[in-house]
Amino acid sequence: MSGSKVNGALPSADRDDDSIQGHWLLVRLGKRVLRPGGIEMTRGLLERAGLPNSDVVELAPGMGRTATEILAHQPKSYVGAERDPDAARNVERIVGKSGGTVKVADAADTGLPNGSADVVIGEAMLSMQSDATKEAIISEAARVLRPGGRYAIHELALTPNTIDEATKTDIKQTLATTLKVNARPLTVSEWMGLLAKHELVVDAVNTTPMALLERKRLIADEGFFGALRFAKNLLLHPEGRRRVLSMRRMFREHQEDLAAVGILAHKPGGGANPAVSKGKGCC
Repeated sequence: MSGSKVNGALPSADRDDDSIQGHWLLVRLGKRVLRPGGIEMTRGLLERAGLPNSDVVELAPGMGRTATEILAHQPKSYVGAERDPDAARNVERIVGKSGGTVKVADAADTGLPNGSADVVIGEAMLSMQSDATKEAIISEAARVLRPGGRYAIHELALTPNTIDEATKTDIKQTLATTLKVNARPLTVSEWMGLLAKHELVVDAVNTTPMALLERKRLIADEGFFGALRFAKNLLLHPEGRRRVLSMRRMFREHQEDLAAVGILAHKPGGGANPAVSKGKGCC
């Protein structure tokens, strides 16, 4: 797919395989699950978040893969806040048949009313933001939540919590060069501290290896035929294959330093938190 363009409905469709951001390259090549902990971590978070009969807001739903999972839990309502108009239209087609809506809005400024959501969900998007934007997005999630409402995040994490600053800087620079996006993951304790700073109480935390491009995870996330389609596209498009192999090599080189983390927190107040009352581990 070197030098090729794709359907204009895909964000960054005007960029070739060598310059497009890594996550959109993977979408272009047929990958649908882009979360660092895979579909298993996503489903665990959603199961614990208390979605049935809840008003749910998803921040930056991307191509709508998680939106499909959310709707399967039969929430009272679904609203996606997606900054990219093309991606917003794609997700609207997915959720519209179930009564969901998507608005073109920044995750840090959704325009939604105060206390209008029971659950806010954001996956694999805070890691790509600056420190100031992370703060703004989490503040917005807390504003939109009702007392007792739940906030579920699924992000890239640096490990261990004691990782030194030099290694942090090196990993962030490597991620930026390889993925062509300024990814800024935090340690698990830093993610928890950031939520606490905005008066969100952490209920459950889970981590899993960062294995986004490993064969076992590909099959688990995409299904056998989806993984086969992705492999076929890699064979057919050498520039895309070169970049994907570079991503996988980078993830393997830093396998001791990178992980996926799922965190479920709630806004104090309101009644009993269903995420806590189940008494199970998160994700």
